[in-house]
Amino acid sequence: MGPFMSFRFTVSLLAVTASLSVITAASASRAEEGMWTFDNFPMQAVNERYGTRIDQAWLDRVRNASVRIQGCSASLVSPEGLVLTNHHCIVGCVQDLSDARNDYVKAGFMPGTREEERQCPGQTAEILTGITDVTDRMLGAGAGLDGTAFVQARGAEQQAIQQENCGDDIKLTCQVISFFRGGQYKLYKFRKYEDVRLAFAPEFQAAFFGGDPDNFNFPRYALDFGLLRIYEDGKPVETPDHLVWNASAPTEGEPVFVAGNPGSTSRLLSISQLERLRDQVQPLNLIQMSELRGRMTQYSFTDEEAARVAVDPIFGLENSFKATYGQQQALLDPAFMQIKRDEETRIRAGVAGDPALVERIGDPWADLERVQSRASELYLPYRQLEASAGGGSTLYQYARAIVRASKERAKPASERRPGNSDADLAALGRRLATEAPITNDLEQIGLTFWLSKTREYLTVDNADVQRLLGRESPEALAQRLVEGTDLASPAHRAAMLALTPEELASSGDPMIELVLRNDDAAQALRAGWESGVSGPTARAAEKLAQARFAVLGPNQYPDATFSLRLSYGSIQGWTHRGTQVPAFTYMGGLYDRATGAQPFVLAEQFAAREADVNKQTVYNFVSTNDIIGGNSGSPVINSAGEVIGAAFDGNIHSLGGAFGYDGALNRTVTVSTAAITESLRSVYRQPRLLQELGVQ
Repeated sequence: MGPFMSFRFTVSLLAVTASLSVITAASASRAEEGMWTFDNFPMQAVNERYGTRIDQAWLDRVRNASVRIQGCSASLVSPEGLVLTNHHCIVGCVQDLSDARNDYVKAGFMPGTREEERQCPGQTAEILTGITDVTDRMLGAGAGLDGTAFVQARGAEQQAIQQENCGDDIKLTCQVISFFRGGQYKLYKFRKYEDVRLAFAPEFQAAFFGGDPDNFNFPRYALDFGLLRIYEDGKPVETPDHLVWNASAPTEGEPVFVAGNPGSTSRLLSISQLERLRDQVQPLNLIQMSELRGRMTQYSFTDEEAARVAVDPIFGLENSFKATYGQQQALLDPAFMQIKRDEETRIRAGVAGDPALVERIGDPWADLERVQSRASELYLPYRQLEASAGGGSTLYQYARAIVRASKERAKPASERRPGNSDADLAALGRRLATEAPITNDLEQIGLTFWLSKTREYLTVDNADVQRLLGRESPEALAQRLVEGTDLASPAHRAAMLALTPEELASSGDPMIELVLRNDDAAQALRAGWESGVSGPTARAAEKLAQARFAVLGPNQYPDATFSLRLSYGSIQGWTHRGTQVPAFTYMGGLYDRATGAQPFVLAEQFAAREADVNKQTVYNFVSTNDIIGGNSGSPVINSAGEVIGAAFDGNIHSLGGAFGYDGALNRTVTVSTAAITESLRSVYRQPRLLQELGVQ
């Protein structure tokens, strides 16, 4: 998500990938494992395994049709800028366009004409146009430096490379991305579109039928898709490089490919890093998400409007909690941790057998063990006052962005932190000018929760807590901030952004004042984290990457970094404890599964038009593709390069995929284009869209 993530906790359903009992040490035998970059896809191995004819032209077509949106993936599916993604990726937009009279989340958004398509506040669409290796420049920038100086030097070089290649062109995005946790650096250049409009969204109950009980499970009966359209200069963008829509039913065993932007994996972490994640980070996240979910659920019961605006935040919290719980179970599994230890032991032994390599990299595992000790000390205050400051409040994020931009703008350009060039600040101004609804009740819940947890964890006597709260309670302060600020107004945000730090301090805006009270401590904690954790970790991770390449060879895929990847696999079910789970569900199963009680209530239009639905249509299906959060909305593509579905989830066994892949059990869950076509034809009566998709 961008810097202004609204208080809805929009998290991809593909958040993580849990049973890893059959994972073995890294080897070529891990058939379908891997989220491969487009410049290092194992074409020959795939073609030999599946009898396909993937070539560079095929890869280029898929890359040109793949789209990165905020927090999710998508694909071009028509020559007129139509974009396929998941409903859960755009439900925030649907809710932003809704109000008490027009609840498009509940009823769906189904414009009769293209002119009625409406812009999604803050949404962007990016298409990757080029990849350039910049490893030597990036590694050279940090030579001989440590801690904060190392982090800043790397950041400055990253900024310089991006500026050289994109300049101030608002139609481009340049991003230097670290792969193998510092072993490689690539410049990814994107064509960017800032006018993204909602073209179609089904009813929420259709998209998320089965709710939390079905989430990360299979069989599934979810119509989790939505359609966007990209515009430029007020007109739909011409997109000849789109995927052909295949409305036919997929077949079991056929090879399939998933092109998308997996968010983050931790498969290359050391044992000491995994242990701190297990012992400190994950438990705290689970506790806080659980309590906040309770507060949000209680609020949703107060009236109909509260229930409406709380749908998305609760949905995101439930998903995040379930995903994080699955991750934690993997880390608590002794068998899984032993597999990770054995792999680390193997690599360390390989390094020890090469004196020249030892001379060059030393002992990065020992370095990381020392870093974890420091990270454990710094984590709680850093998390509460910097990394998670504001508790998801959009108004707080606006205020912090304004305050920090003002401070950076006052510096010479050469001394600013990365991400604060003149072009970056101009882009910030455009984002701040975007009109988006703010729900005061949700803002108060998020701020109150953050302030109360910060006081609880850091204690009442902590100087930073006292500076933050003064003599007010978290509840009273949150109410005063939300009711007293004018930052919900784009005009006020623009006025604040133009002010100097001194002028901001006397602006009288209470949210700005709160951020100013917290910012010195937060920035000091960030500097301490960079010096004691980020910098040393990056140094050690570079050496770990060298060790992996030396011992395991160069033909590897990197951890996920929310950058475009391609995974391969085939459509097939799985067997668990003697039970065979089939690869497909059918639309008729939706009606069999419906009970009339939430979350198994039929969407209104599905109920009204049951007689018109072809119940033999393949609804959802599973495949062996290796994916993770951020892949939500990714096109699932057949060997001919046609789109046959949109990936939206993983099965329950995949909940440890952040740390490893199990080809026997891990499955990607996809809504088929056959079901989308049938719903557009028989349920939602959308001949205009069907014609654009090339469906008769």
